[in-house]
Amino acid sequence: MLTTNTQYNKLSITMTSKPMQTSKDSQNQTTQTDIEHQADIDHKTDTKLDKSQESLSETSLTIDSLIDAQVDFMQQWLRNQAQPLSIEAWQWFGAQPLNKYISRDHLQHLINDWLLNQQMSEAMRTDIRDILHTVIYHPVNDNVPLSELIDDMQVETLANYVGSHEQQRNILIHTLVGNETFTDLLTQTLYHAINDFMETTLEKAGGVGKLMKLGRSSFEKATNRNLDEKLQAYLHRNIKDLAHRAEANAQAHLSNEEVARLLITGWARIKEQPVSHLQTYLRDEPNNSSIDHIEAGIQQSYNRLRVSPYLHSLVAASIDTWYANHQTDSIATVAASLYIDKQAMTEFSTALLPVVYDALESPWFTAHTRKMLQAFYDQPKIKEGLILSNG
Repeated sequence: MLTTNTQYNKLSITMTSKPMQTSKDSQNQTTQTDIEHQADIDHKTDTKLDKSQESLSETSLTIDSLIDAQVDFMQQWLRNQAQPLSIEAWQWFGAQPLNKYISRDHLQHLINDWLLNQQMSEAMRTDIRDILHTVIYHPVNDNVPLSELIDDMQVETLANYVGSHEQQRNILIHTLVGNETFTDLLTQTLYHAINDFMETTLEKAGGVGKLMKLGRSSFEKATNRNLDEKLQAYLHRNIKDLAHRAEANAQAHLSNEEVARLLITGWARIKEQPVSHLQTYLRDEPNNSSIDHIEAGIQQSYNRLRVSPYLHSLVAASIDTWYANHQTDSIATVAASLYIDKQAMTEFSTALLPVVYDALESPWFTAHTRKMLQAFYDQPKIKEGLILSNG
């Protein structure tokens, strides 16, 4: 029994040799753990903030480099895609209906404000004069006959048209035979011929000629009239009467076919003359240029017509008619009437490629592209996203 108790006591001593923890000790240990945990959190937070600031600085540097790279890429990409993009843009635009973007009022304003309300500029007038001079006096005119400009069939068609219309035919006959200018011209021609004949005959007639001159002088003194004036009046009166009779006879007896034949015959006489023959009817002197007169006439006519209510009414009616016919057409259909199709636009875009390339590489395009990208990356959400991604 004694032994047993002794062993039990030893066991009791051994088991109770480590002091027991109280509730106060347990609380102190928990507090210490929380402090260490909070310190670890604060350390990580500070580290994260430091990294964020570093990331922000690194991000700014990265954005500048990114913008540079993007500008270079966009320029190169647009350079490679310029022609395909222009063709695709034309295909899209051509498929749109005309009335979606252009109204009747737009066309009215375009014609009235841009064209009719403006005088010809001095630069345009100078160009017109220079171009007319170049065309009229070009050396090629010496080797080109009139028949190359006007086809025989055109003349024949016009002649048959005029010949088959009585009113037009009578106007033509009057112009050729019965007008006052023609009568005066023929009177002067006959007078000069008769006067020249008389003067030449009297000089060669010797004494008889002197006697005839004396008789002429006596006649003028007796009648108080100049013989030349009397002769001209006689010729004019009789030739005018003859011209009127000839006109009446022509209108009565010239058939449609005869009038057409006269026109065709007249054309046959001049059609092989060179175009430069027209220069004989023009003057090309510094202070007396026919081209200057022609251009001034064009300018005067244009200035009178462009402010005329009559012309404005016709323009408005013409636009209404055209727009009513084409307002539902696609832009490509309207362009096709001017022979502007895909092939034409391809050739046009190819011709413009050097301009596009220079524009893409120009400082202003680079500056605007960079400004656009900087505005994009300066957005708060973009900045925040870049910082979080780097973090």
